[in-house]
Amino acid sequence: MKIAHINMFYLPTFGGVEKVMQELAERQVKQGHEVHVFCCNSDKYKRIKQKEEIINGVHIHRLPYWFRLSLSTHIWPSLYWKLKKYDFDILHTHVSGHLYVLLTGLVSRGKRSKHIHTTHCPWTDAFRPKILKPFLYLNDKIFNKTSFKLIDKIVSITPWEHKQLEKYTSKEKIITIPNGLDSILFKKVLPNKYKEKHGIKGKMILFFGRLNPTKGPEILAKAGKEILKERKDLSFVFVGPDEGKLEEVQNIIKDQENMHYLGPIEGKENIAEMYQAAEVYVLPSYREGLPLTLFEAMSCELPIVASPVNGIPYELKDNINGYHVPYSNIPLLKEKILKILDNPNIAKTFSKNNKEKSQNYTWDLITKRYMDVYTEPVH
Repeated sequence: MKIAHINMFYLPTFGGVEKVMQELAERQVKQGHEVHVFCCNSDKYKRIKQKEEIINGVHIHRLPYWFRLSLSTHIWPSLYWKLKKYDFDILHTHVSGHLYVLLTGLVSRGKRSKHIHTTHCPWTDAFRPKILKPFLYLNDKIFNKTSFKLIDKIVSITPWEHKQLEKYTSKEKIITIPNGLDSILFKKVLPNKYKEKHGIKGKMILFFGRLNPTKGPEILAKAGKEILKERKDLSFVFVGPDEGKLEEVQNIIKDQENMHYLGPIEGKENIAEMYQAAEVYVLPSYREGLPLTLFEAMSCELPIVASPVNGIPYELKDNINGYHVPYSNIPLLKEKILKILDNPNIAKTFSKNNKEKSQNYTWDLITKRYMDVYTEPVH
């Protein structure tokens, strides 16, 4: 089978969508398929010089963008002509609301390729630049409806999206496939020297993700600073690339011996070591689709404290997998973090439940579900 994944970015860009694409694409290559990725020639911050390359068997095509509307929105119309040069069995677009989804749909009809689309839950407008507002309005009223007519199967990552999706398409077109995790995370890292390498003392509370306004890292930093006024046996660790909130986080933690920003991290073994060194994973987001880190933390037996937004409550059950704390409720965030840390039986129960749940979300299982969608007849 000849498969194309299309999205705004790919490696070396760090993000959940890019990770999903990589996990699917590389597994599809191992299964014997020819897999291509089409994206713009940007890593969000600068243009990438190398336009064509092969990474782990995946053919990468980076096309020049004409202009940038925001950090995550670039315009690159040449995709239409590039795709027309190929004959793909599957055209798989990622993230709703972008021009490339419509362009891919037009090509799919001309080429009679099957068009699969994964939404990645982009439906909350908060924190988006003002310049995008007119485009978001037009997307909602016109472009999404047009694009979705040119899609054969729509994959939501969480049932939370279904009501929104039914504004643009029929229920019959929609299927839910969640994000996944790498099974390497189940393997214990022994000896685990993560804390030793980074000078981390005591029990570790972890934030792992992009330091983006939607992720709320500054909320955890403020809660952590309050907790450390009373507790010296804990450390708060922030890991991930800056997307607008690093300076604020650093200003909050700058005088705190037990608060650390460690930058981005690469390598599955290093990520496993990081998770397994922690006692609690915190996701204080304003909005989320279905973050990869949720299942990754579960696989490493971490209790979780997270905002009950969008897709999270469908997978993280309050008082079963951890605790829900509404966005920016710092007193309650402090209370729930400490409740886990100070009650070993509660922490142990959450850990057990999370490990069991995570077994159903390996990338091998998720890839099989996508391949089933690829091969099912189009109605």
